[in-house]
Amino acid sequence: MNFDNIKLGVAPIIWTNDDMPELGGENTFEQCVSEMALAGFTGCEVGNKFPRDVNILKKALDLRGLQICNQWNSYELTTKSFAENRENFTRLLDFLENMGAKVIGGGETGNSCQGQMTVPVLEGKGMLNTREEWNSFTFGLNELGKIAHDRGLKLAFHHHMGTCIQTMEETDRLLHKTDPEYVFLNYDCGHFYFAGEDPVAALQKYIGRTAHIHLKDVRQNILQSVHDDRLSFLTAVKKGVFTVPGDPEGCIDFPALFSIIKSSDYHGWIVLEAEQDPSKANPLEYAMIARKYFRDLTGI
Repeated sequence: MNFDNIKLGVAPIIWTNDDMPELGGENTFEQCVSEMALAGFTGCEVGNKFPRDVNILKKALDLRGLQICNQWNSYELTTKSFAENRENFTRLLDFLENMGAKVIGGGETGNSCQGQMTVPVLEGKGMLNTREEWNSFTFGLNELGKIAHDRGLKLAFHHHMGTCIQTMEETDRLLHKTDPEYVFLNYDCGHFYFAGEDPVAALQKYIGRTAHIHLKDVRQNILQSVHDDRLSFLTAVKKGVFTVPGDPEGCIDFPALFSIIKSSDYHGWIVLEAEQDPSKANPLEYAMIARKYFRDLTGI
């Protein structure tokens, strides 16, 4: 196949950071979506400055030729009741369904250190320690995934640094213990690389179970300082551990990733999602770098 069934989107975290509102605090919603469109993307995920009134949001996006493709959901299956998780999940499904999205994303934040500024990310990650904890966690994901499936959406679970699903071994167990009809993967090459995994091997292994793709690159020198200086995930982001595909400071093999996607049956979105400090990395400039790089590699 070629890339006819692929759409290119972008995450607003390049402009404004949900976990650290001071990053990009000066950037408005209007600037964010206008620059997304100017850079040449046709879809986006949802950020903290996006209006939640469906009519207002649709009008703003329609004016710019954009559509919502996904939104992060904070699963808390390890720390809150299933009923609470179902209520929050269903509320977000209502919104995404109204916006025409087909994917609901997110990762397990209940026992995660990803949002803690002082906890070293490589030492404080969330854990599932017992068979019972795994069973409870994956049972909840299956139930939520079935709710999404019955409404025409896919639950695409995001492996993420600082969480209980971070490595390929953990991802394998998650996918093995969940129903492939109800639970899919939100693949992210940057998080696999950060976790010490080969993102090319990971995509080759998981592409058949992947419902959404995030692409970002990693600055190896900053990642080394995460190890050497015992940095938290948020500190690593502020220091610039992530960058966009096409930045010569990155180290991930994107031609190999696109080759896997091209030879697969993947249908859906590829989303640029490289969180950086907008005061150091101009969002429009870096979005355009990535957009040109994607076009050069894929023709789209």
